[in-house]
Amino acid sequence: MRNATSESPQVTPYAGRRVRAAVTEAPAPDLGNLDLTAEIPVVARQAAGGKRKAVKHAGARGPLFRGLPSAPLLLGVATLAVAISGVVISTPDSAETQLAASSSDISLRAATAASGVSGIGSVGTMRGRDLSRSSSREALQQAAGEELAEAAEAQVEVRNEALGQLQAKVEEQAKKLADNRWVQPLSPVVLTARYGQYGLWASYHTGLDFNGNTGDSIRAIAGGVVTFVGYDGAYGNKTVVTLDDGTEIWYAHQTSQYVSVGERVAASDVIGTVGSTGNVTGSHLHVEVRPGGGDPVDPYAAMVVNGASF
Repeated sequence: MRNATSESPQVTPYAGRRVRAAVTEAPAPDLGNLDLTAEIPVVARQAAGGKRKAVKHAGARGPLFRGLPSAPLLLGVATLAVAISGVVISTPDSAETQLAASSSDISLRAATAASGVSGIGSVGTMRGRDLSRSSSREALQQAAGEELAEAAEAQVEVRNEALGQLQAKVEEQAKKLADNRWVQPLSPVVLTARYGQYGLWASYHTGLDFNGNTGDSIRAIAGGVVTFVGYDGAYGNKTVVTLDDGTEIWYAHQTSQYVSVGERVAASDVIGTVGSTGNVTGSHLHVEVRPGGGDPVDPYAAMVVNGASF
Protein backbone atom coordinates (compact mmCIF):
# COMPACT_ATOMS: atom_id res chain seq x y z
CA MET A 1 0.00 0.00 0.00
CA ARG A 2 1.34 3.41 -1.02
CA ASN A 3 1.82 6.36 1.32
CA ALA A 4 -0.45 9.32 1.08
CA THR A 5 2.56 11.64 0.66
CA SER A 6 3.85 9.77 -2.33
CA GLU A 7 0.48 9.87 -4.10
CA SER A 8 -0.15 13.65 -3.62
CA PRO A 9 2.24 16.03 -5.52
CA GLN A 10 3.32 19.39 -4.07
CA VAL A 11 1.02 22.25 -4.93
CA THR A 12 2.44 25.75 -5.27
CA PRO A 13 0.18 28.44 -3.88
CA TYR A 14 -1.33 30.72 -6.52
CA ALA A 15 -1.53 34.38 -5.83
CA GLY A 16 -4.26 36.14 -7.70
CA ARG A 17 -7.81 35.50 -8.60
CA ARG A 18 -9.08 32.09 -8.71
CA VAL A 19 -10.15 30.55 -11.96
CA ARG A 20 -12.26 27.50 -11.91
CA ALA A 21 -10.69 24.93 -14.05
CA ALA A 22 -12.71 23.34 -16.79
CA VAL A 23 -13.78 19.88 -16.02
CA THR A 24 -13.15 17.35 -18.71
CA GLU A 25 -14.48 13.90 -18.61
CA ALA A 26 -13.64 10.86 -20.59
CA PRO A 27 -16.01 9.91 -23.38
CA ALA A 28 -18.64 7.27 -22.66
CA PRO A 29 -17.14 3.86 -23.18
CA ASP A 30 -18.40 1.60 -25.95
CA LEU A 31 -20.07 -1.26 -24.16
CA GLY A 32 -19.72 -3.53 -27.15
CA ASN A 33 -15.89 -3.11 -27.32
CA LEU A 34 -15.25 -2.79 -23.61
CA ASP A 35 -11.96 -4.24 -22.42
CA LEU A 36 -12.44 -5.13 -18.79
CA THR A 37 -8.69 -5.74 -18.25
CA ALA A 38 -7.49 -2.20 -19.12
CA GLU A 39 -7.26 0.52 -16.58
CA ILE A 40 -9.21 3.68 -17.25
CA PRO A 41 -7.37 7.03 -16.74
CA VAL A 42 -8.96 9.49 -14.41
CA VAL A 43 -8.75 13.19 -15.24
CA ALA A 44 -7.92 15.38 -12.29
CA ARG A 45 -10.18 18.17 -11.17
CA GLN A 46 -9.07 21.37 -9.64
CA ALA A 47 -10.00 21.26 -6.02
CA ALA A 48 -11.50 24.12 -4.15
CA GLY A 49 -8.90 26.59 -2.92
CA GLY A 50 -6.74 26.29 -6.07
CA LYS A 51 -5.39 22.89 -5.23
CA ARG A 52 -5.29 20.14 -7.79
CA LYS A 53 -5.84 16.52 -7.08
CA ALA A 54 -3.40 13.98 -8.31
CA VAL A 55 -3.89 12.45 -11.77
CA LYS A 56 -3.71 8.72 -11.95
CA HIS A 57 -1.75 7.62 -14.96
CA ALA A 58 -2.17 4.43 -16.90
CA GLY A 59 -0.95 1.61 -14.77
CA ALA A 60 -1.97 3.30 -11.54
CA ARG A 61 -4.43 1.37 -9.45
CA GLY A 62 -7.91 2.69 -8.75
CA PRO A 63 -11.58 1.76 -9.08
CA LEU A 64 -11.83 -0.19 -12.33
CA PHE A 65 -15.51 0.53 -13.27
CA ARG A 66 -15.72 4.16 -12.06
CA GLY A 67 -16.60 5.43 -15.58
CA LEU A 68 -19.18 2.63 -16.19
CA PRO A 69 -22.81 2.52 -15.12
CA SER A 70 -23.56 0.84 -11.89
CA ALA A 71 -23.84 -2.94 -11.65
CA PRO A 72 -27.63 -2.98 -11.10
CA LEU A 73 -28.11 -0.86 -14.24
CA LEU A 74 -25.93 -3.21 -16.33
CA LEU A 75 -27.83 -6.17 -14.96
CA GLY A 76 -31.16 -4.60 -15.95
CA VAL A 77 -29.88 -3.83 -19.46
CA ALA A 78 -28.69 -7.41 -19.89
CA THR A 79 -32.01 -8.79 -18.63
CA LEU A 80 -33.95 -6.51 -21.00
CA ALA A 81 -31.78 -7.65 -23.95
CA VAL A 82 -32.41 -11.30 -23.11
CA ALA A 83 -36.14 -10.68 -22.82
CA ILE A 84 -36.22 -8.84 -26.15
CA SER A 85 -34.26 -11.60 -27.87
CA GLY A 86 -36.64 -14.20 -26.42
CA VAL A 87 -39.67 -12.29 -27.69
CA VAL A 88 -38.15 -11.94 -31.14
CA ILE A 89 -37.32 -15.61 -31.28
CA SER A 90 -40.62 -16.86 -29.93
CA THR A 91 -42.84 -14.45 -31.85
CA PRO A 92 -43.11 -16.55 -35.07
CA ASP A 93 -43.94 -19.66 -33.10
CA SER A 94 -46.61 -17.73 -31.16
CA ALA A 95 -48.09 -16.35 -34.36
CA GLU A 96 -48.17 -19.79 -35.93
CA THR A 97 -49.76 -21.21 -32.79
CA GLN A 98 -52.46 -18.51 -32.78
CA LEU A 99 -53.05 -18.97 -36.51
CA ALA A 100 -53.37 -22.71 -36.09
CA ALA A 101 -55.69 -22.26 -33.12
CA SER A 102 -57.92 -19.86 -35.04
CA SER A 103 -58.21 -22.21 -38.05
CA SER A 104 -58.88 -25.36 -36.03
CA ASP A 105 -62.04 -26.49 -34.30
CA ILE A 106 -62.74 -24.89 -30.94
CA SER A 107 -62.65 -28.30 -29.32
CA LEU A 108 -58.93 -28.79 -30.19
CA ARG A 109 -56.91 -29.86 -27.15
CA ALA A 110 -53.51 -31.36 -26.44
CA ALA A 111 -53.05 -35.10 -26.09
CA THR A 112 -52.95 -36.41 -22.56
CA ALA A 113 -51.75 -39.69 -21.12
CA ALA A 114 -55.13 -40.18 -19.41
CA SER A 115 -57.32 -39.70 -22.47
CA GLY A 116 -54.95 -40.80 -25.20
CA VAL A 117 -56.85 -38.56 -27.62
CA SER A 118 -55.00 -35.96 -29.60
CA GLY A 119 -56.36 -32.59 -30.56
CA ILE A 120 -56.69 -33.68 -34.19
CA GLY A 121 -58.59 -36.77 -33.16
CA SER A 122 -60.93 -34.65 -31.07
CA VAL A 123 -61.61 -32.34 -33.97
CA GLY A 124 -62.34 -35.28 -36.24
CA THR A 125 -64.70 -36.76 -33.65
CA MET A 126 -66.64 -33.50 -33.28
CA ARG A 127 -66.88 -33.08 -37.04
CA GLY A 128 -68.05 -36.67 -37.37
CA ARG A 129 -70.65 -36.01 -34.70
CA ASP A 130 -71.81 -32.90 -36.54
CA LEU A 131 -72.06 -34.89 -39.78
CA SER A 132 -74.00 -37.59 -37.97
CA ARG A 133 -76.42 -35.01 -36.56
CA SER A 134 -76.78 -33.44 -39.99
CA SER A 135 -77.51 -36.84 -41.54
CA SER A 136 -80.06 -37.62 -38.84
CA ARG A 137 -81.72 -34.25 -39.38
CA GLU A 138 -81.88 -34.86 -43.14
CA ALA A 139 -83.32 -38.32 -42.54
CA LEU A 140 -86.00 -36.89 -40.24
CA GLN A 141 -86.83 -34.19 -42.74
CA GLN A 142 -87.09 -36.74 -45.53
CA ALA A 143 -89.33 -38.97 -43.41
CA ALA A 144 -91.52 -36.00 -42.48
CA GLY A 145 -91.70 -35.01 -46.14
CA GLU A 146 -92.78 -38.53 -47.11
CA GLU A 147 -95.47 -38.55 -44.42
CA LEU A 148 -96.76 -35.18 -45.59
CA ALA A 149 -96.79 -36.40 -49.19
CA GLU A 150 -98.75 -39.52 -48.21
CA ALA A 151 -101.21 -37.42 -46.20
CA ALA A 152 -101.62 -35.02 -49.11
CA GLU A 153 -102.22 -37.92 -51.52
CA ALA A 154 -104.82 -39.37 -49.15
CA GLN A 155 -106.58 -36.00 -48.95
CA VAL A 156 -106.49 -35.71 -52.72
CA GLU A 157 -108.09 -39.14 -53.06
CA VAL A 158 -110.82 -38.23 -50.56
CA ARG A 159 -111.38 -34.93 -52.34
CA ASN A 160 -111.55 -36.62 -55.74
CA GLU A 161 -114.01 -39.17 -54.40
CA ALA A 162 -116.18 -36.42 -52.92
CA LEU A 163 -116.00 -34.48 -56.18
CA GLY A 164 -116.97 -37.62 -58.07
CA GLN A 165 -119.99 -38.14 -55.84
CA LEU A 166 -120.95 -34.50 -56.20
CA GLN A 167 -120.54 -34.72 -59.97
CA ALA A 168 -122.79 -37.77 -60.04
CA LYS A 169 -125.42 -35.92 -58.02
CA VAL A 170 -125.16 -32.90 -60.29
CA GLU A 171 -125.57 -35.05 -63.37
CA GLU A 172 -128.52 -36.84 -61.82
CA GLN A 173 -130.15 -33.56 -60.89
CA ALA A 174 -129.43 -32.17 -64.34
CA LYS A 175 -131.08 -35.23 -65.86
CA LYS A 176 -134.07 -34.73 -63.60
CA LEU A 177 -134.26 -31.10 -64.59
CA ALA A 178 -133.97 -32.07 -68.23
CA ASP A 179 -136.65 -34.72 -67.80
CA ASN A 180 -138.86 -32.29 -65.93
CA ARG A 181 -138.20 -29.36 -68.18
CA TRP A 182 -141.41 -28.25 -69.74
CA VAL A 183 -141.75 -27.73 -73.45
CA GLN A 184 -144.31 -26.17 -75.76
CA PRO A 185 -147.07 -28.55 -76.95
CA LEU A 186 -147.29 -27.04 -80.45
CA SER A 187 -144.93 -25.36 -82.83
CA PRO A 188 -145.17 -22.61 -83.76
CA VAL A 189 -146.77 -21.18 -80.65
CA VAL A 190 -149.79 -19.00 -81.34
CA LEU A 191 -152.01 -18.13 -78.37
CA THR A 192 -155.70 -17.40 -79.06
CA ALA A 193 -156.99 -17.17 -75.45
CA ARG A 194 -155.39 -16.71 -72.02
CA TYR A 195 -156.19 -17.79 -68.51
CA GLY A 196 -158.86 -15.70 -66.64
CA GLN A 197 -160.54 -14.15 -69.68
CA TYR A 198 -164.30 -13.80 -70.00
CA GLY A 199 -166.36 -14.05 -73.20
CA LEU A 200 -167.49 -17.20 -74.88
CA TRP A 201 -167.35 -19.29 -71.71
CA ALA A 202 -169.93 -19.64 -68.98
CA SER A 203 -167.33 -18.36 -66.55
CA TYR A 204 -163.75 -17.14 -66.87
CA HIS A 205 -161.36 -19.05 -69.08
CA THR A 206 -159.55 -21.74 -67.00
CA GLY A 207 -156.72 -22.52 -69.40
CA LEU A 208 -154.54 -21.45 -72.31
CA ASP A 209 -155.59 -21.93 -75.96
CA PHE A 210 -152.99 -22.74 -78.64
CA ASN A 211 -153.96 -22.21 -82.25
CA GLY A 212 -153.46 -25.30 -84.45
CA ASN A 213 -154.83 -27.13 -87.45
CA THR A 214 -156.68 -30.37 -87.14
CA GLY A 215 -154.22 -33.23 -87.16
CA ASP A 216 -151.24 -31.25 -85.83
CA SER A 217 -149.16 -33.33 -83.40
CA ILE A 218 -149.56 -32.63 -79.69
CA ARG A 219 -146.47 -33.17 -77.56
CA ALA A 220 -146.43 -33.81 -73.84
CA ILE A 221 -145.49 -30.62 -71.98
CA ALA A 222 -143.76 -32.58 -69.15
CA GLY A 223 -142.98 -36.17 -68.26
CA GLY A 224 -145.40 -38.18 -66.17
CA VAL A 225 -147.96 -40.97 -66.12
CA VAL A 226 -151.15 -40.93 -68.20
CA THR A 227 -154.12 -40.97 -65.77
CA PHE A 228 -157.05 -40.25 -68.13
CA VAL A 229 -157.82 -40.83 -71.83
CA GLY A 230 -161.39 -40.23 -73.09
CA TYR A 231 -164.21 -37.86 -73.88
CA ASP A 232 -165.18 -35.20 -71.24
CA GLY A 233 -168.21 -33.08 -72.29
CA ALA A 234 -167.24 -29.49 -73.17
CA TYR A 235 -163.54 -30.55 -73.22
CA GLY A 236 -164.18 -33.09 -75.99
CA ASN A 237 -161.46 -35.73 -76.30
CA LYS A 238 -159.17 -35.15 -73.30
CA THR A 239 -155.89 -36.65 -72.11
CA VAL A 240 -154.57 -36.11 -68.54
CA VAL A 241 -150.88 -36.61 -67.64
CA THR A 242 -150.02 -36.58 -63.91
CA LEU A 243 -146.47 -35.44 -63.05
CA ASP A 244 -144.33 -36.89 -60.26
CA ASP A 245 -145.24 -33.99 -57.92
CA GLY A 246 -148.98 -34.63 -58.44
CA THR A 247 -149.57 -31.78 -60.86
CA GLU A 248 -152.09 -32.64 -63.61
CA ILE A 249 -151.89 -31.29 -67.17
CA TRP A 250 -155.02 -31.46 -69.28
CA TYR A 251 -155.05 -31.61 -73.12
CA ALA A 252 -158.55 -30.98 -74.58
CA HIS A 253 -160.45 -30.88 -77.95
CA GLN A 254 -158.22 -33.57 -79.51
CA THR A 255 -159.07 -35.36 -82.73
CA SER A 256 -157.06 -38.50 -81.88
CA GLN A 257 -155.35 -39.90 -78.76
CA TYR A 258 -152.17 -42.02 -78.96
CA VAL A 259 -151.64 -43.02 -75.32
CA SER A 260 -153.41 -45.11 -72.74
CA VAL A 261 -153.91 -44.90 -68.97
CA GLY A 262 -150.90 -46.04 -66.96
CA GLU A 263 -148.43 -45.30 -69.72
CA ARG A 264 -145.44 -43.19 -68.80
CA VAL A 265 -144.50 -40.43 -71.16
CA ALA A 266 -141.61 -37.97 -71.33
CA ALA A 267 -141.55 -34.34 -72.35
CA SER A 268 -141.90 -33.93 -76.13
CA ASP A 269 -143.52 -37.38 -76.62
CA VAL A 270 -146.46 -37.18 -79.10
CA ILE A 271 -149.71 -38.03 -77.24
CA GLY A 272 -152.37 -37.07 -79.87
CA THR A 273 -153.49 -34.55 -82.51
CA VAL A 274 -155.27 -31.19 -82.59
CA GLY A 275 -159.05 -31.23 -83.18
CA SER A 276 -162.34 -29.42 -82.59
CA THR A 277 -164.23 -31.85 -80.34
CA GLY A 278 -166.33 -30.54 -77.44
CA ASN A 279 -167.51 -26.97 -76.97
CA VAL A 280 -165.41 -25.09 -79.58
CA THR A 281 -165.72 -22.66 -82.45
CA GLY A 282 -162.68 -24.01 -84.30
CA SER A 283 -159.72 -26.36 -84.10
CA HIS A 284 -157.32 -25.56 -81.27
CA LEU A 285 -155.65 -27.12 -78.20
CA HIS A 286 -156.94 -26.19 -74.75
CA VAL A 287 -154.35 -26.70 -71.93
CA GLU A 288 -154.97 -26.56 -68.17
CA VAL A 289 -152.52 -26.92 -65.23
CA ARG A 290 -153.91 -28.19 -61.93
CA PRO A 291 -151.39 -28.55 -59.03
CA GLY A 292 -152.21 -31.64 -56.94
CA GLY A 293 -155.25 -32.29 -59.13
CA GLY A 294 -157.03 -29.25 -57.66
CA ASP A 295 -158.14 -25.94 -59.10
CA PRO A 296 -156.49 -24.67 -62.28
CA VAL A 297 -153.73 -22.04 -62.32
CA ASP A 298 -152.34 -19.91 -65.10
CA PRO A 299 -150.57 -22.32 -67.49
CA TYR A 300 -148.48 -19.49 -68.94
CA ALA A 301 -146.82 -18.70 -65.60
CA ALA A 302 -146.36 -22.39 -64.75
CA MET A 303 -144.71 -23.11 -68.09
CA VAL A 304 -142.34 -20.14 -67.77
CA VAL A 305 -141.34 -21.20 -64.25
CA ASN A 306 -140.56 -24.73 -65.47
CA GLY A 307 -138.42 -23.69 -68.43
CA ALA A 308 -140.83 -23.51 -71.34
CA SER A 309 -140.22 -20.23 -73.16
CA PHE A 310 -142.67 -18.40 -75.33
